[in-house]
Amino acid sequence: MNDLTRLLEARRADESAWQPEILDGERDRARLIELLQGDTRVHDTLVDQLRELVTTRDPRDGVQEETIASRAREMIGGRDLALVGKWVHYAWSRRLVHLLDEAEFVELRTDRNRYKITADEQRRLREKTIAVAGLSVGQSSAVTLALEGVGGRFRLADFDALSLSNLNRLRASVHDLGINKARLAARELYEIDPWLDVTLYEAGVTDGNLDPFLDGADLLVEECDDLFMKVRLRERARARRIPVVMETSDRGMLDVERFDREPDRALFHGALGELDAESLRGLPTKEKVPYVLRILGERTLSPEIAASLAEVKQTLSTWPQLGSAVTLGGALVADGARRILLDRFRQSGRYYVDLAELVSDGRAVPTAEASPLLPEIIPEAASPPSLPPRPAPSSGAVSRDEIGWLVAHATLAPSGGNVQPWRFRARGERIGCFVDGSRAATLLDYAHAAAHLAVGAAVENLAIAAAEIGLAARVEPLFDGEAVCEVVLARAAVERDPLFAQLPSRVTNRKLVARAPLAAADATALVETALRAGARLQLVTDGEALDRIGAIAGAGDRVRFLSSRMHGEMMGELRWDPAEIRRLRDGLDLATLEMSAADAAVLKVFSSWPAMAHLRYIGGGKALEDVARKLVASASAVGLLTVDGVAPSSYFAGGRALARVWLAATARRLAFQPCSVLPYLFARLERGGGDGLDGDERALLAELRRGWRDLFGATDGRAELLLFRLAHAGPPAARSLRRAVEDVLTFD
Repeated sequence: MNDLTRLLEARRADESAWQPEILDGERDRARLIELLQGDTRVHDTLVDQLRELVTTRDPRDGVQEETIASRAREMIGGRDLALVGKWVHYAWSRRLVHLLDEAEFVELRTDRNRYKITADEQRRLREKTIAVAGLSVGQSSAVTLALEGVGGRFRLADFDALSLSNLNRLRASVHDLGINKARLAARELYEIDPWLDVTLYEAGVTDGNLDPFLDGADLLVEECDDLFMKVRLRERARARRIPVVMETSDRGMLDVERFDREPDRALFHGALGELDAESLRGLPTKEKVPYVLRILGERTLSPEIAASLAEVKQTLSTWPQLGSAVTLGGALVADGARRILLDRFRQSGRYYVDLAELVSDGRAVPTAEASPLLPEIIPEAASPPSLPPRPAPSSGAVSRDEIGWLVAHATLAPSGGNVQPWRFRARGERIGCFVDGSRAATLLDYAHAAAHLAVGAAVENLAIAAAEIGLAARVEPLFDGEAVCEVVLARAAVERDPLFAQLPSRVTNRKLVARAPLAAADATALVETALRAGARLQLVTDGEALDRIGAIAGAGDRVRFLSSRMHGEMMGELRWDPAEIRRLRDGLDLATLEMSAADAAVLKVFSSWPAMAHLRYIGGGKALEDVARKLVASASAVGLLTVDGVAPSSYFAGGRALARVWLAATARRLAFQPCSVLPYLFARLERGGGDGLDGDERALLAELRRGWRDLFGATDGRAELLLFRLAHAGPPAARSLRRAVEDVLTFD
């Protein structure tokens, strides 16, 4: 033996190691010193891990670096850094790695899974045992499962060693050649998470070890080459009610057999009929081909595999496989396994994710054209409302032109979501005022309370406008079905209402500004305006109380976003493009929301109910509260307007009072904006028994109600009409349009 050969033999690596040592800096001090005195390489990023853990636990923007560093030091607690966390020794690579303790390690390592996988789901998945037989696609599957934290215990079986021809598809290196594939897979899993529990079956699955391989497994990933064992594994898995998944690395074919749900299900979806494993034992390769083709589907093979069939044992040693197909197979298995184990994917069957079909010429999906980052402001929305010409003075009967002019001013009134839930019918000198039930059928509008409020505001506008042209407007209540009242007009010497000048100017103003104090004179004027109109206005100006209101209002917004029906109704109120705005002339023009480009982009995402449904599922959605919090944070005051009684007539009277308070605020150049839907959710909760709300929504609203009462006191027996914010802000960028008079007014 020459010197070179002797040296090579002496330095040949011991490849038997596959399990890491997990060492404690204090308890295992002697072993650590021993390792450090050898040729072990140290990799220590524990401080960075601690800082990242701090950041993931408090990911809000604006957390200062000094704060992060301080919290990391608190976690160290004055200890020697070498004694914090654990040291993991990987003998096969001679590395000693400093890591967080297991719970913190798992928390941080899986942090980027949130909220595709919830914390509870991640805990449940870590309790699962997954058996993997065959480690080509199986290796890719096991690694991807470990990456996602799917499975805390693995059983890996393969008798084969890595060969050079395997490196076209297996994650390994040339220095791994000749090492058992199960051992290599175990090393890779442990290098991802040293706290996994991995058992090896380096002889593959055999008659002798099949039972311990499967006993207690929650899922079998079957990727064997041997036909007999493919069938035998399924027979035993079916007897144990273990689900089986298999990916073939051809056309992205994934087989799912839910033996846990279907214990009598035929193997391979019935492709082999009544054939059992014993009848396949020892068959020569050539005689296995018909059965393999029956399993794979003779007519569904890819052209490449079908053509290769004629070349196996001629110009090919075995079936061809590509790295991309094996990698895809691992992803398909891991995704399917995760959903099976979480009971979110229940059906057996065969599924194809054929990249050659999905990503090919002629299959590109259309992409959206570039659109403005901010909503377009149409000229009509940036201008004062268009009103018909003022009628000429007259001493005769009230004309249609006069009635049209009055109704045009009535329609300038506010309504929730700008739905404009009113109709008017004129007969002589009488104008019938109605709730338009087709526009008031929302969950928020309990018993049409909000619709009666809007009609009341419209009637007050009409009465103010009538005085401007020398008409007295007497309101005769009806409250019969959709009929609310009749306004009887008569020529008379009436005093003009100073609030008339504010009718075209009254608008919802959502501009965010720095909080500025509300002048005492302004507060007094608004409270007295409400009182004269028969209502009560409570104004909150204390900063701490305003913050509490913002939190409660934000939580109400979250309830609304995460309710399927309310989300749909809310999105139905939004108007996304100029053509829609001009055509419908109702709802909320996005330009009126005063959003930033980022806010507009996020709203588009939040308009998707599946996204909100998942947000609700994971218990998330705190960001949905931010808009209300920010609005109240910029408020000079928040007001709650109430009136006696809770009947439709109370809301109608309250609407008349609301119109006057809002116009008075406009006259004083105060920005006015409704800032919560909670009064109407509380009405549904308390007077409607929570009808239409689920248990979680009712419980949360009851909790919010208690906080609300702490702020505003008991309002039992009173209609809570509107919670609104007042601020000192410039004019809004846009205003919502109104439907044409001819769309809401008819003449008998």
